[in-house]
Formats: sequence, C-alpha cells, structure tokens
Amino acid sequence: MLRTHTFRNRLLAGAAFALLLATAPVPAHATSKEIIELQTQVQQLLDMVQRIQSTLDTRFGVLQHLAEQTADDANRMTATVTALQQKINAQSEAASGKLDTTSGQVQSLNDSVDELKSRIAKLDKSIQDLQAQLQNVQNPSAGGAPAATNSPAPGGGPAGPAGNQTPPLQETFQAGVRDYNAAKYEVAAGEFQDVLHYYPLDDLAGTAQFYLGEIAYRQQNYADAIKSYNAVLEGFSGNPKAPAAQLRKGLALLQINKKDAGIHELRLLIQRHPQTPEASQARTKLNALGVRVAAAH
Repeated sequence: MLRTHTFRNRLLAGAAFALLLATAPVPAHATSKEIIELQTQVQQLLDMVQRIQSTLDTRFGVLQHLAEQTADDANRMTATVTALQQKINAQSEAASGKLDTTSGQVQSLNDSVDELKSRIAKLDKSIQDLQAQLQNVQNPSAGGAPAATNSPAPGGGPAGPAGNQTPPLQETFQAGVRDYNAAKYEVAAGEFQDVLHYYPLDDLAGTAQFYLGEIAYRQQNYADAIKSYNAVLEGFSGNPKAPAAQLRKGLALLQINKKDAGIHELRLLIQRHPQTPEASQARTKLNALGVRVAAAH
C-alpha cells in the first residue's frame, strides 16, 4: 500500500512538473509546433495518471472489502469454536455426573454385600460360642464334678468367662461417652471396646466403634481412625452414625494427603445421605477444595 501511494505521488509530481514546463514562458525563437507537441504530451501524461489513479482506487476498494470479509469470517469461526467448546464442556460434565452416580451405586452394592458378610460371620461366631458353652455344660469335668455354669450378672447380663461378669450395656456405653467428652480417651476406649466385645450385635456396638474412630482422630492417629470408620461402614451401615463415619473417614484421608480417596468418600456420602448435616459439611469441604458438586435436591 505504501509503494502504491509513493508511485502515485511520483506520477503526480512528474505531471505537475511537465505542466509547469508547458505553461512556462518560452523563448521567442521557440516554434508554435514544439509548444503544441509539449502540451499534447503533458495531456497524455495527465490522462495516464488519472487512469492509474482510478485503477489503484478500484484495487484498494477490492482489497479493503476482502480484508473486511476475512475479519467477519474469523469472528464467525471464533464464535462457532466457542459454542462448540461450551457444548463439549457441558457434555463432559454430564458424563462425569453420570459416572459418579454409577460409581456410587456400585459402591453401595459392594457395601451391602460386605455388611451381609460381616453379619453372617458374627452370627456364625455367636453360634460357635453357644455350641462351646453347651458342650461345657453337657460334659463333666475330669475330676467328676459338673462344669460350673455362669451365673447371671447384675443388670441382667450373662456372666463372662472365668467368673468375670459381663458389664451392663447402657451403663458401660454412657460411661464411655462421658469419659470421651471429658477427654479421658484411654478410659473411654476401654469402655467402648467392652461394648464391642460383649455386645457385638447390638446397635450401640456400631456407635461405640464410631467413638473409637473419633478417639483415634482426636489423637491424630488417622490410620486407626480410618480403620474404625471402615468398621462402622462395613459392619453397621444402618447405624445412625454411618454418615458421620463416612464424613470423618473422608476428612482423615485428606489429613494424610490422600486427596483423591478423601474426595471420593465425601462424594459417596453426598450420594448416599444427601439431606443429612454431614452431607452439607461434605459439600462445604469439597467447595473449599475447588471440587464441583451437584446441588442438593
């Protein structure tokens, strides 16, 4: 474009110079024929300049139109690519949500199977213990005296082995809660373990197992805390403390830098118990980690 303007300016300058020569006073001896020829050449040069000017204007207009058309095409292409990218992102998010839902359903099924296995194992152990006690009662001792039977314990519980009385369930559990709240963790752990040992199939056994996890968590023993929370989720999935156990398990995993596993547990909690306070806490934690979660329905 710069070269075109330069060339045009040179032509105009040459034409102006020629016109100046044609109009300049001539010596008296110059013939009229030479003047006429010079004027004719100047006119031809001016005509040529005008034609070149017209050609340049036309081509410049074409180039300008092409540039505008190219810019419009580029804008349309950008808009198309942006719309396509948004569509791809939306489809990816939808697919991710469906995958998370499916994963949660499969995990729930696995948890149910594990819970059933655990209950069967506990039932089998209880049957074996009853059979052993029955055999001890039926078979006399080597000295000829009948085997000693267990006497009832105060509070209605059966007597433990070697004459040790079974601790009462409610009193033992409540004592464990009091000692836990008083930060007497070692004493509380022993009381909760007694509940698990003597009453493994009672609903309070699941709650006692949860408190054992809480004691380990408060002592920053996150590995043992996770084991206790797993025991609640696998053996007592219907316990009221199951949502809290899954929440605390996820937080414990985050504490030991297992971020993906912790996020997975928090998402499972939201899928299984979406309306619980624990699910609300899980959403808050995931949002703080920059993880997108679906809104509660």
